[in-house]
Formats: sequence, C-alpha cells, structure tokens
Amino acid sequence: MIHLKLYRSYYFLAIMFLSAVYNTMAQQDSQYTQYMYNTQVVNPAYAGNREVLSFGLLGRTQWVSLEGSPETGTFTVNSPIGLYDNMGLGLSIVYDRIGPAVESNVVVDYSYSVNLSYATKLSMGLKAGLDMLDVDYSKLTIFNGLDPHFQTNVDNKLQPQIGAGLYLNTDKFYAGLSVPNFLNTKHFDESTLENVNTNDIAFERLHYYFITGYVFDLNNNLKFKPATLVKYVSGSPLQWDLSANFLINEKFTLGASYRWSASISALAGFQVSPNFFAGVAYDYQSTNIEQYSDGSYEVFLRFDIFNKSDRIVTPRFF
Repeated sequence: MIHLKLYRSYYFLAIMFLSAVYNTMAQQDSQYTQYMYNTQVVNPAYAGNREVLSFGLLGRTQWVSLEGSPETGTFTVNSPIGLYDNMGLGLSIVYDRIGPAVESNVVVDYSYSVNLSYATKLSMGLKAGLDMLDVDYSKLTIFNGLDPHFQTNVDNKLQPQIGAGLYLNTDKFYAGLSVPNFLNTKHFDESTLENVNTNDIAFERLHYYFITGYVFDLNNNLKFKPATLVKYVSGSPLQWDLSANFLINEKFTLGASYRWSASISALAGFQVSPNFFAGVAYDYQSTNIEQYSDGSYEVFLRFDIFNKSDRIVTPRFF
C-alpha cells in the first residue's frame, strides 16, 4: 500500500507540473492564506500605508508529504517617505519552488497617497523589478529521455516585471485593486523552443487582484474583520478567498478562511509586542489532493519600527 501511495503521489505531481508548465497558456502566482498581512506582494500601493517602517516575512509549505509540492517564501519591507509622509517605498522578494522549477523575483514598490477626506486615503502604486526562473529537468523521472521538451534546462531566465495598484482605506475599511505584472512573458530560453509546438510554451498572463475588508468594533476588547481576496487569471479557474478574523484584547487573532473549491483554513496570530506580530495558518484541502498530502502550513512574522511616538497607539488590524 505504501508503494502504491508513493506511485500515485509521483503520478499526480507529474500531471500537476506538466499541466501547469506545458499544456496551459497561463500560470498562477503563489497563493497565500494570510493574504491580509501580505498585501504588498500583490499591491504596491500598500507600501507606506502602515505609517511605520515595517518588515514582513512569510513561509508557506503546500501539500505537505507530496514530493515536489510548492514551497513559497516572501520578504517585504516598506516605509512612508516624503516631507508629509504621503509617499511610500518598499522592497518585495518572492521565492517559489514547485518540483524542478524555482521562480523568484525582486521588485521595488512605490506609492503616492492623496487624502480624499479627513479619514479616507487613496494610494496609487507602481512596482518594477526582475523575475528569474530555473528549471532542472534532471529532477524529473522522464519516460522518454529524448523528449525535446526536456533536453535543455532553464538557467537564470530573467524577465522584467512591472505592475501597478490602487489602495483605498480608512481606519476601519480597506479595498485594493492591482495587477502585479503587466508583461506577458515567455518562460523558456529560445534554445528550448526549436521544433516545439508554440502551444506548449508557458506564458505569464495578467493576474488581477481585488482585496477588501472591514473592521467592526464589537466591544472594547473584541474586533471582527471579514475580508476577501479575488484573483483572476485568463485561462485559469477564479480564485476566491473569504476569511473572518477576531482580534481579542488587541493581542490574540483567531479566524477561519475558505478558498472556493479548494480548501478550508484555520488562522491564529499573536501580537507579541506593539512592534512584533506572529501568525500561523493551516489549510485542509477540500479536493482529492488531500488523499496525497497532509495539508498546507503557513507562518507569518511582522516587525514594525515606529518613527513617531503617536503613530500607532494600538496594533492595526490590517
């Protein structure tokens, strides 16, 4: 039974990888259960919106126990800049591994904000940087060793990345719309394209993100925040995440999330100090892939450096 399960796992992984890389015209960016804390990665307009120098670190292991399953890490840093702190500047780094493929990108995020009213601010952002892809086909067990698709590895394939976003927020509400990368870029070296059907080439298609949430003050010690993220990519299924989190005594965060036709998640967080927050999440797959894996895990850490004593009196919930 063990050998049968391993065989099924390898078979499933091979189908998953080939479908994602070769037989489709679109690729999905990494997904995050704790997306409400990782906004800058997908929307540059968020840079500077916490009004402090803020560092974020996220690690995700997806479909645990399935060999070659996705692993993702992100690092972000951003701060308000300018005489009136109406601009933001940041850096986003994403590392994504799935099977033999490793994709990483480094981008600079910039935002400019205008006050629409005393309590409402609209931020416009741009991101620009580089995306790098490596694919080592020697890590695959290939039935036909002469298959032209697998003769040449992809080594340090560089592509530019340019994106933009909008972010509207008050002290209770936020909404953002963004496209992290406007460029439709091929993912393979020209040497790998000879005598290969162009329909088998993977492209980076436009990813559209919409995120929104609202904070309800239920009483002095309890806040409730429903939030949602919608991601659309041409040629791929619509991804819709819906979450609900409670903040207790400005310290503990407990919640749950549902990813449409994909997973159910539990979330927890702890505001260790006014400067430091730690969060964890667990995904239970609601699809057949749960037969081959032990769920997905995610850890998020955030460290803020306050520049002014009156900047943040209580921890911010988004």
